[in-house]
Amino acid sequence: MKTLLKITNNIFAKSILIVILFMNVNITNGQATKQTIEASSSLGTLKQIDAGLLNVGYTEAGPSNGTPVILLHGWPYDIHSYNEVVPILVAKGYHVFAPYLRGFGTTTFLSKDTFRNGQQAALASDIIAFMDALKIDKAVIGGFDWGARTAVVVSALWPERVKGLVSVSGYLVVNLEANLKPLPPTAELGWWYQYYFSTERGKQGYTQNTYDFNKLIWKIASPLWNFDKATYDQTAQSFDNPDHVAIVIHNYRWRQSLEAGESKYDNLEKRLASKPAIKVPTITIGSDFDGAFADGKAYASKFTGKYEHRILKGIGHNVPQEDPKAFAQAIIDADNLK
Repeated sequence: MKTLLKITNNIFAKSILIVILFMNVNITNGQATKQTIEASSSLGTLKQIDAGLLNVGYTEAGPSNGTPVILLHGWPYDIHSYNEVVPILVAKGYHVFAPYLRGFGTTTFLSKDTFRNGQQAALASDIIAFMDALKIDKAVIGGFDWGARTAVVVSALWPERVKGLVSVSGYLVVNLEANLKPLPPTAELGWWYQYYFSTERGKQGYTQNTYDFNKLIWKIASPLWNFDKATYDQTAQSFDNPDHVAIVIHNYRWRQSLEAGESKYDNLEKRLASKPAIKVPTITIGSDFDGAFADGKAYASKFTGKYEHRILKGIGHNVPQEDPKAFAQAIIDADNLK
């Protein structure tokens, strides 16, 4: 964590950061945590709200009477992937929310006894609880990586809550049975970190080297993106969350059926295992990260409502930060698909 002096210098140097000091007090557990966090002023105001199992940290920007938009980040990223997306949407009159997922940034669990679960149904349920807490009946939802998966799952299970969907890399619903089947060696190589996380050595390694590990993932996932240290550090502060490692490790071990989820999500996972079609208006985005699947043909049939697919060449996995104009336009167009 940077010292206050360094943060202050950074603010004067770049004029784009605000320092937000918050106190999250959990009366039930008799515990209080204090953390200094930086958030880009372009994202709006950083706020906290109790929603479901969590006290969710999120930014809010734009007119309160605008169409709600919820932007979901992935791993190992955070809400700063939307630094340049949010101002574009606000200028178009949208009311934009960017929540930290469980295990990231200022989002914390309300109880120390809650299982630190990273399965897809848990993350999607978080978003519904977040919408309920803010009294958002319906929103345009977009994301990439974990955020895209979460947005797709929300759209599959609660389509009445989704006005439009933008999903980078398309239909990302996890199928546990399919995940047990081996892939060609070149494809398996791309998932090396999932196998690493399945070991105790991997868990310890990620705990000890989170900063460097995630920076490596950024470089691998977006080889043409020349991000600087300040850009990475702005997001890396989110990995200091006390539940970060537990959520990440469980997420990937659950995907490989190496750790169980929670029984309360069994019915939701059963519905997802049937590979439900997405009926809400959707725009999917393929990038260089998707390789042969960038054309979207492998999953186009899963989107049965109004639908478009777009391909971004020369762009890696972090689409909203690498090409914010294209991502913002996809949000706008998903809201207005004819």
